[in-house]
Amino acid sequence: MKAAIVREFGRPPEYGDFEEPTPRPGETVVSVSAAAVSTLVRSRVAGVHYSADRALPQVPGIDGVGRTPDGRRVYFLFPRRPFGSIAERTTVANDRLIPLPDELDDVTAAAAGNPGMSCWIPLTLLAPIPSGESVLINGATGIAGRMAIQVAKHLGARKVIATGRDESKLRTLVALGADVVLPLSQPPETLRDAVRKEVHDAEVGVVLDYLWGPYAEAILGAIGGPDGPRGASRIRYVQVGSLAGPTITLDAAKLRSSGVEILGSGIGSTSEKAIAAGLSRFLSALASARFRIETEVRPLSDVERAWSDSSGERRLVFTVP
Repeated sequence: MKAAIVREFGRPPEYGDFEEPTPRPGETVVSVSAAAVSTLVRSRVAGVHYSADRALPQVPGIDGVGRTPDGRRVYFLFPRRPFGSIAERTTVANDRLIPLPDELDDVTAAAAGNPGMSCWIPLTLLAPIPSGESVLINGATGIAGRMAIQVAKHLGARKVIATGRDESKLRTLVALGADVVLPLSQPPETLRDAVRKEVHDAEVGVVLDYLWGPYAEAILGAIGGPDGPRGASRIRYVQVGSLAGPTITLDAAKLRSSGVEILGSGIGSTSEKAIAAGLSRFLSALASARFRIETEVRPLSDVERAWSDSSGERRLVFTVP
């Protein structure tokens, strides 16, 4: 079969012939129609993600849309390695096949699955939003952050406060539902005071962090310590991505003297069964609420060139004829 093939970490996948997947008991071979390239997938291909498989060659891709042998149209996730989703066919455990609503087209479902997972799982499973609480999204100008704004509003967040490094992109987030936008380029003291004010005034209960690094330090500095929330006023700080840096320095006293809880959301933070169940609900909401996501659609045969040329402004989706 034809597939994108990773032969060397750090280089774009090649288009070529890969072995046909043979299903094991409890698996189904899916004929892929669309598969997207997320930050997680790119990190695996680079060989730097903690979940990366070191065995080569392999097919990249953790999720996609396709049809089962009996004609069912499904969203699927976590194919069995070395068979990824960016190929003509892959093999997937039966409990990772999610029926798709008829109103949802293949490209949109493939593009939205990963960013949807990054916010739907935290906001419904790890740190659900009670009525009246607000959400702060750190790093909201990216594809996942933009989806998180829409999902938070859909789930009933009182207010959504969005931060971002690109001020021109930050201003566009109001149209997606952001109530307040805070540029991360402002002086640290000004940012700290602005975050502290919004956390207090809007009763922020959840922070979704797609950046980590120095921006996480600034936000944790604003919400932690003696001036931060105490006692029953809990803030669940959910770490989702680390685009600004993999580590932070955290003053132990700030954590001990506040109501901040730090959680992780990613592969390993909850069961794959729970992720699949959450994604099923997200895809139903995606079909009814029409969350917006911009896509760049390319044929599978164009994988090497598209991998390098894609700007990252839109979600790259490969389609299979």
